[in-house]
Amino acid sequence: MIVESYLYEKENDTVICKTCMHRCKLKPGKWGICRVRKNEDGVLKVYNYGLVSSVALDPIEKKPLHNFKPGSAVLSFGGVSCNFRCKHCQNYTISFADLSYPYVREYTPEEILELTKKNRADGIAWTYNEPSIWHEFALDSSKLVKKEGYYVVYVTNGYMSFEAIDQFEGILDAANVDVKAFNEDFYKRICKAKLENVLKSVEYMHKKGIFLELTYLVIPGENDSMEEIREFAEWVYGLSKKIPVHFSRFHPDHQMLDKPPTPVSTLERAIEVAKDVGLEYVYIGNVWGHRYEDTYCPNCGHLLIDRDGFYIVRMDLDGNRCPECGYKQNIIL
Repeated sequence: MIVESYLYEKENDTVICKTCMHRCKLKPGKWGICRVRKNEDGVLKVYNYGLVSSVALDPIEKKPLHNFKPGSAVLSFGGVSCNFRCKHCQNYTISFADLSYPYVREYTPEEILELTKKNRADGIAWTYNEPSIWHEFALDSSKLVKKEGYYVVYVTNGYMSFEAIDQFEGILDAANVDVKAFNEDFYKRICKAKLENVLKSVEYMHKKGIFLELTYLVIPGENDSMEEIREFAEWVYGLSKKIPVHFSRFHPDHQMLDKPPTPVSTLERAIEVAKDVGLEYVYIGNVWGHRYEDTYCPNCGHLLIDRDGFYIVRMDLDGNRCPECGYKQNIIL
């Protein structure tokens, strides 16, 4: 199904897409960086509406979201293509695919709602590839799902425009944003994007009251210096010390097979740096069974949520307070 974009403006025969931070200026017949939007005679047409490549019922912890609805089941949807070109992409089979990708099925927003009900999910996630390029379909479907009492989350690279975020006001409950590094050179070389735009988008989502968790994939020799990680942690602290941060282990993939997996010791040092800066909830990702998969009270250190990988073994909370010291937690139950 081809629809007209919800966010663009015209300059004579040129259209300016306002869906993501690239703000592509397209002459007639030209496609955007995302490869799913095209200027057709002065109208910005969207070609990926309803094209679903992936559906799975996941634990919310897999997104990863550890402080938002812990233990809940989220029905996750992926599409095709992306507005980044990350060399280390671990979902490259769909993120680097174009509209010719054969393994898609076309859904309507009503069918997304029915699937959510059928799977007895607690909410939905737009994930696997970049959801912001799926804006129209994600928004229409999310409105229906939200109206029925389900939550809505994004797993995103953080390139949503302010206008796109505004259209999700009151609908998008939470987002995990992948801040891929804290230097512009990395974003230019590895992602074909700009760190500055990611930071602006994250700051705007925080301002709009969207519950945020951030992921930082630590890649040896690329973004793993403790100085860079400290700068990242200080930026997060400037937003809120209560924003959960996940330092995830890198595994070689796609066009970055020459890099080794991240040493667990590097992730543990990153945790120490972030906690030293003052961040209250810091996690290690992609290391099954590590103690920093768990959630501890930032005030007294009491174990609040004991996890085994993506699954909760035990939760010990008094509402959203620590049962030992009474400290109010930044946890949405």
